[in-house]
Amino acid sequence: MSNINVTQNKNTVTVNGETRVVTVKAQGPQGPAAAGFDFDGSNKVNDSLVYYDSSSDTFKADTTTTKLTLVNGGNF
Repeated sequence: MSNINVTQNKNTVTVNGETRVVTVKAQGPQGPAAAGFDFDGSNKVNDSLVYYDSSSDTFKADTTTTKLTLVNGGNF
């Protein structure tokens, strides 16, 4: 088994005397939640449009409102 020694915070790892450069990627901090914007995209389909559904107090993207429903007789 190899020993791994990290001696400096420069993304450099020493393995068995050989130096290898390692790129480290980590998820950054999350920003604040958008106040009043609850989104449900669980039933989204191709060309879904986002709309507000007052009965569930959420924004949705599903088969109800798509580009096709707006072009073919959708109510504006």
